[in-house]
Amino acid sequence: MRIATSVALLAAGVLCSCTAEQPERAPNIVLILADDFGVGDIQAHYPDNKIATPYLDKLVQEGMSFTDAHSPSAVCTPTRYGLLTGRYSWRTRLQEWVLAAYEPPLIADDRPTLPGMLREHGYETALIGKWHLGWEWPGPQPSRMTAVRNGQKTLEWHLDKPVLNGPTTRGFDHYFGVDLPNMPPFSYVENDIVSPAPTSTYVHDETEGVVLPRGFVGSPMAPGWRLREIVPELTRRAVEQIRSRAQSDKPFFLFYSMTSPHEPISPSPAFQDKSGIAPIADFVMETDWSAGQVIQAVDEAGIADDTIVIFTADNGHSHYTGWEPLVEAGHMPSGPYRGHKGDIWEGGHRVPLVVRWPGKIAPHSQSDRLVSLTDIFATSLSVVEADLPQDGAEDSISFLDAALGQEATEGRTSLVSHSNHGEFAYRDGPWKLVFRNSEPNLEESRGKPTVPELYNLAEDIAESKNLAEERPEVVEELRAKFDAMIERGATRSGIASRNDADVQYATTQEVRWAPVAE
Repeated sequence: MRIATSVALLAAGVLCSCTAEQPERAPNIVLILADDFGVGDIQAHYPDNKIATPYLDKLVQEGMSFTDAHSPSAVCTPTRYGLLTGRYSWRTRLQEWVLAAYEPPLIADDRPTLPGMLREHGYETALIGKWHLGWEWPGPQPSRMTAVRNGQKTLEWHLDKPVLNGPTTRGFDHYFGVDLPNMPPFSYVENDIVSPAPTSTYVHDETEGVVLPRGFVGSPMAPGWRLREIVPELTRRAVEQIRSRAQSDKPFFLFYSMTSPHEPISPSPAFQDKSGIAPIADFVMETDWSAGQVIQAVDEAGIADDTIVIFTADNGHSHYTGWEPLVEAGHMPSGPYRGHKGDIWEGGHRVPLVVRWPGKIAPHSQSDRLVSLTDIFATSLSVVEADLPQDGAEDSISFLDAALGQEATEGRTSLVSHSNHGEFAYRDGPWKLVFRNSEPNLEESRGKPTVPELYNLAEDIAESKNLAEERPEVVEELRAKFDAMIERGATRSGIASRNDADVQYATTQEVRWAPVAE
């Protein structure tokens, strides 16, 4: 499908008033993705909340906030897949949870990715931070999709050899970061090399923070590895990338994939006890600072007017890292919404989304456009007036017109959300149809019919009144639309695709990795 925005962009003077002699380059794109950062965690959006976020408050003043933005999943791996591919992760074989330690790549090697597409249009591309989308780890056995969570953690891995089929084979020119901070190996990966070499082993150290990775005691670790140093180091690397790329005559795409405030909750010394509430609140403050350093680097490099900055999060705030002290202090990480990270409820997948582009996007503005983070793919290609691939980005719809304050063209009208335990929700306008697991425990729910629940978010944002019995005709209408969208393999119009596995929402999945579709 052609993203038909060129006329509108030129009319608005968005990209340039170019001449044949001196064409103006496309804008840089800096995408900052916080990890387990709730929709209520930016104080400018919820002034009664108690954690100071001065850097993100400033970004809100300078950009547009999308008030109905959603991560495609309530947990991290599926959201990262959706963001980089423009495709819902439940269309893959992964039907619940996230990638475990030493599991193989989730993004197929022939699938178009956002950095890969931008690179084709002249961009330099870099990823700093968390990957969590799989590698082919070197060892006497291949990386496998395992039914048991972290079923490969005790196997032998040859971490002195390159790790293959990671970020540098999925569209990024440069990568520095960690697979994730609470799984092995406990070291950095730069491009394809684990460095420093993890020649030591992880030992539980209570002084490092709370919600520490106790289950990986004895796993490979770099000597002297300190969890509290991860965020400052990634921040420094992201700032360096901006300063370096700002000197280039080519536009750049930087994906700063943060590791905070995801566990382990290990704020650096400068932020310990700074909130006066709890370690998780300190870590949210450090997350704000880290994002702020990256944005500030854009400004100090003199490229702010030529750079789109996007801040968002991969899912809602975590409920197991210190939720109760926050609520007791008067801070509501999910704002007025029900639930938290992992949930099918709004608090699980409704996220902050702030976009800044000086001179193009109105400062301190808001949009109620329905947005999925899968849409960042199409929006970014709209900026460079590029076609979306016919064989990818199946669930990506541009929201550039909304960001620019223009009359809507083809806006998103429906949305699919997915929970940690594989539950689905289908959103159409104000209606949200939830297919809830029948039992509180996932294992007890497997193979059993899900329970449909219907909510009208326009009248009941807290999802407190189930209308399924009162409005059966709405349930059936939404179910039919959802069926059609699953069957077509795509959300955006004009294309059809194929899911990697048979997608089942009427019953709870029986296995973590679904069999390949026949």
